[in-house]
Amino acid sequence: QVQLVESGGGLVQAGGSLRLSCAASGRTFSRYVMGWFRQAPGKEREFVAAISWGRGRTYYSDSVKGRFTISRDNAKNTVYLQMNSLKPEDTAVYYCAAGSGWYGTNDYDYWGQGTQVTVSS
Repeated sequence: QVQLVESGGGLVQAGGSLRLSCAASGRTFSRYVMGWFRQAPGKEREFVAAISWGRGRTYYSDSVKGRFTISRDNAKNTVYLQMNSLKPEDTAVYYCAAGSGWYGTNDYDYWGQGTQVTVSS
């Protein structure tokens, strides 16, 4: 069992930056693929980024590639999402997830409660 708690969301102007954190508790955190997803009002939850547990391979959606960076600190059981050059269309609730896959919501077994990110124009 893994429990995930996100933090770091907030209100920021377009072009600004935020760093989200996801603290995990439970065993074998380092064995999971960690991902970030987001869900805007009226839209489906979508993949943002993921990082493998071993060599730290990273994957990004096309919409955030070059602006967002995912990283993890296995010693601290924490995964981060550094978000730069934010755009109003990045506004969403951001969720941290732990699982065995990459891009699909069905690939993840554990989810945090979400943190709101709002980007004003």
